[in-house]
Amino acid sequence: MVMETAILSVPVFSTLCNEAFRLRRAVFVHEQRVPEVEEFDADDLSADHLVAVTAGEVSGTLRVIYAEEHVKIGRVAVASQWRGQGIAAAMIERAIDLHRAARDNRFYLTAQADKLPLSERFGFVAYGAEFLDGGMPHLAMKNY
Repeated sequence: MVMETAILSVPVFSTLCNEAFRLRRAVFVHEQRVPEVEEFDADDLSADHLVAVTAGEVSGTLRVIYAEEHVKIGRVAVASQWRGQGIAAAMIERAIDLHRAARDNRFYLTAQADKLPLSERFGFVAYGAEFLDGGMPHLAMKNY
């Protein structure tokens, strides 16, 4: 990474979490044209929200949800001006470190089909057929 980035676990609706929601809206709803009704859901209320802060601003975010059989990492978003600097990878690594004791260290995510290499770096393997999520091709991935 070019600049030092802090990755923080923040409570839902805290100031930093609200900034993360703003970033998610900018990336998914405005940039990638995901319908807003699909972007925010009830899982946001119980998720662990990780927020990356670089140079005093929210540069990235993701959420972690405890599903019955695995820990699901999702809603990974990085502000356009901070992309390509390792922020998404740092957030995923931190999420795995924080939650590896849960669900027998089994993690799951769905990745945009053109972004598989990022998840593969953490041992995730794609399985099943490609599907549309938010209008974009995705693949399910697990690392167990």
